[in-house]
Amino acid sequence: MMKLKKSLYLVLCLMVGVCTLSGCIDEYEADVPSEDSDLLVVAGSICSSKVNTFVLTRSLPVNSSFMAKSVDGASISVRGTDGSEYKAQAAGDGYYACQVDELAPDVRYYLHIEVDGDVYESEPQKPLRTEKIADVRGVQNTPESAIDILVTPAEPFEPEKTNYYSWTYDETWEVHPDYTTDIYFDIKTSSPVFDPYQFPLRGWKDARGSTIMVGTSMNYERQHIRQLKLYDIDRSHECMYYKYSGLVHQRAISKAEYEYELARRQASTEMGGLFTPLPSALPSNIHCLTSNKRVIGFVGCALNTSDYRFFLIPRNYSIYRPVKKDSRTWLDNCDELACYRMVAEQGMFLCEWIDEREMEGVLRTAWAHDFQLDVRLRGAYTEEPYYWSWTENVSF
Repeated sequence: MMKLKKSLYLVLCLMVGVCTLSGCIDEYEADVPSEDSDLLVVAGSICSSKVNTFVLTRSLPVNSSFMAKSVDGASISVRGTDGSEYKAQAAGDGYYACQVDELAPDVRYYLHIEVDGDVYESEPQKPLRTEKIADVRGVQNTPESAIDILVTPAEPFEPEKTNYYSWTYDETWEVHPDYTTDIYFDIKTSSPVFDPYQFPLRGWKDARGSTIMVGTSMNYERQHIRQLKLYDIDRSHECMYYKYSGLVHQRAISKAEYEYELARRQASTEMGGLFTPLPSALPSNIHCLTSNKRVIGFVGCALNTSDYRFFLIPRNYSIYRPVKKDSRTWLDNCDELACYRMVAEQGMFLCEWIDEREMEGVLRTAWAHDFQLDVRLRGAYTEEPYYWSWTENVSF
């Protein structure tokens, strides 16, 4: 579920007037209509056989210092024209979770909201079937370019009509520490001790795609979308150093929802350009039943969603990984007192113990901080994902 972004808030550009004779620039004070403030904003979709998440917020003025104004204390449920109802539970910060059973293809479903004395409902609609995803791949056009992630849905159920889809994605990648060590300095015995299990040798990070991508089959042969770009990955990002996995979620949407997403994106990217509609003017299928209050948002309905997990291996691409100079602290002729201070006072960890004193050399030691050795301090977790050993992409 994508978090609500600034595109759902009130955006209005500041315009300037140019005095052609004097050459001065006058500031323009945007006249923000009061009826466009504090509108209910609804994000979420009705999907069969899963937990549905809905987010309620209020629209904010363009000069607000807050990112969101969450709406709590609402009563939300997914309802069907057959009398079925699934009530949502509040999860805090405007989030509401609703476990929905398998939806009937011939029943129309809608979202029912009661908040602040008003009742809102989305237009009842039959759940749409979603084709599987046939393929997701990473393509790098030149050695210096980013890696484009391209999606190809399976053959459409209805090749004679235009189909519309939305996609979201999740990411997972493997990370390694800057340095590893299999020893530590024991301050009690004043000697190095072998211990290869002080720190994990690798970890994993997760991320969620920041945008909802939408597409139409209008310009494709037999209405079959092929290799549509969803997003790209910078070839120098750490996610491509070892192994990367993406999980793409595909959902069939209506033409109306597709047009809403396009309008919402325009309002976001143009940041209130001259021809950008105010958020209150965005198309919506949600209406207030108790007053003439306007609502921002669009609630779709899907009979199923399709997922595709894919993997990218760095050796198959031109990856740029900057060479970092050794940032460990090296000490020559390091005596016991110096080692003790590195541990007890500096909080550092022994990485190298090169003792060549018997060959008329010196004792050299290297020391590193914990964040250089422990991937958990860089936001990683160490339990290997259950799918990490998979060698093939999977559509499900």
